Amino acid sequence: MTDAERETVRAFISRHVHDLKVGDDEDLFATGYVNSLFAVQLVMWIERTFDVPLEGTDLDFANIRSVSAIGAFVDRKREALAGGGGWTST
Repeated sequence: MTDAERETVRAFISRHVHDLKVGDDEDLFATGYVNSLFAVQLVMWIERTFDVPLEGTDLDFANIRSVSAIGAFVDRKREALAGGGGWTST
């Protein structure tokens, strides 16, 4: 994930969570900033924004726990798509 894409993730979180400014490794769930409803919105946004189709096995809080986790998740999805398969969420 590029720096610009990371900034896009941070901006989305900030817009939807009371102008929250988060560090790349800050755990969004442990801090209480994010609830399950927002997690669903975040997953849907990731799929649309980064053009990575998500499957049921992708719906794991570990994949969206932080900006860094989201970046790694998107990168893994892109690699799997480019390689033609073999995708695992973790």
